[in-house]
Amino acid sequence: MNFIQNKIKKITDNNKPDYILLLLASSLIIVSILFSYSLSIYTVVYFDYNQLHFFIRQFGVGSVAIILMWTLAHIKPDFIIPKIGWLLFGLFFILMALMPFLPSSLVTQSGGATRWIRLPFISLSPVEFFKIGFIYFLSSSFYRVLMPHAKVPFHKELLLLLPYGIIFGLVVFLVAVLQKDLGQVVLLGAILITMLMFANRSYKIFLSLFGIVVVGFIGLIAIAPHRILRIQSWWSGVQDSMLSFMPDFVATALRVKEFPEAYQVGHSLNAIHNGGFSGVGIGEGGLKLGFLSEVHTDFILAGITEEIGLIGLTIIVTILFFMILRIFRISRKVKNTKYHLFTLGVGLMIIFAFLINSYGISGIIPIKGIAVPFLSYGGSSLLSNAIAIGLVLSISKEAHKEGLK
Repeated sequence: MNFIQNKIKKITDNNKPDYILLLLASSLIIVSILFSYSLSIYTVVYFDYNQLHFFIRQFGVGSVAIILMWTLAHIKPDFIIPKIGWLLFGLFFILMALMPFLPSSLVTQSGGATRWIRLPFISLSPVEFFKIGFIYFLSSSFYRVLMPHAKVPFHKELLLLLPYGIIFGLVVFLVAVLQKDLGQVVLLGAILITMLMFANRSYKIFLSLFGIVVVGFIGLIAIAPHRILRIQSWWSGVQDSMLSFMPDFVATALRVKEFPEAYQVGHSLNAIHNGGFSGVGIGEGGLKLGFLSEVHTDFILAGITEEIGLIGLTIIVTILFFMILRIFRISRKVKNTKYHLFTLGVGLMIIFAFLINSYGISGIIPIKGIAVPFLSYGGSSLLSNAIAIGLVLSISKEAHKEGLK
């Protein structure tokens, strides 16, 4: 018993984590559990599931997620973060590389792509966990390799960044090409570029990266017919408002004719409109009844808005805003540069994922299939975000020493 107690003392300390951040994240998980029941009614009937099928699964994963955050919060960051960070980066990179070669009994295929590994009671999405490892890899590597070389000639700066370009290129191939998941690549690319800004890189680097990103993005769209169709479908829905500001000859050239408007986005906007200010009531939404497929996953914000209205959505977004604010405050307060970059990356991941999803369901950008952090139904997304917040909570104990409030 004394041996176990001594081991526990070595990996824990008496410093308090940021319990406010833990409370905010847990609140969003509770909201997710509630709406996994309310919004999944059509899917339950269609597939002849038990009425509580999605609720029970999300309740189980949500409970594990809250316990996981609380546990990680009380472990010393120097003990736990490097271990988990490198494990998530290495293990899930290998799993993503192996997925195309796994037997069909072990993977879930959707739209010709394999994105999930089947496990008992859960399907695992490796890219969700890889994102956390990727952020740790960037923060650790930037701290050791880039930060000491803040001002170097442009050609040397390119050489410093070349290994990151190679690694990101492999990620693009594994995720965007093999898994046909461009949304996750956009998310990872946005995190990479933004974290580079905080690693004191020159403006020439960002101009070069911008050009590479534009060319690469167009190339990834061009090689995938389903992405071209998705963009045409999106454009057909927004072209009237966009082309009204352009000359007639430009509008005529860019107009897509005889192409159906985006079905999902149209019903998503209807759900948001139906919700009004106060919503139609929890469980009373109509667009979830076969009009918005799997509304409890990628379109959960639209389903939530219909049932609890703009007021309810504003409360949820406010909780998310304060959660991100706490993360950035921890990032600003902690003295360890590696932890500063890591917490910054986690905050950026949550922001970008929320913006990509919300812009997609409202028709501002094409739909990317990115889950809403802590809200969308799905074990992989919820658990990976819980790990990320748990590690930030562990770091927050160091920030509390500097006067985090």
